[in-house]
Amino acid sequence: MPEHFKLYLDQMLRLDVAIALRNEGYDVLRASEVGQSRADDRQILEKAIEENRILITLDEHFGDWVILPLSRHPGVIRLKVNPATSDNVINILLHFLRLHSFEHFKSQLVILSPRRVKWVYTA
Repeated sequence: MPEHFKLYLDQMLRLDVAIALRNEGYDVLRASEVGQSRADDRQILEKAIEENRILITLDEHFGDWVILPLSRHPGVIRLKVNPATSDNVINILLHFLRLHSFEHFKSQLVILSPRRVKWVYTA
């Protein structure tokens, strides 16, 4: 249910993505709204954890444990959408989120593309 979802959008996701998610009832916070428009990946993840929000990103570093090790977190959804237009992101994300509850994402890295979903338990 959207009212239980708390999402944190990485800085590369545009305002119209946040607006579309909010219009569907999701609690959305954007990195740029809290002074993280130039934050590095580790800071972005720490803020998502602090806020107990699922991080949504296009950044390939999420999932590369050499660069950014993941442990316990509310969840990370890494989108693999090409082209990464707002419309493409919104369509794939809304469809996917409707199928799951917030609790499904705890300590999970989800790599989401139009044709595939890969769940990786990270804790």
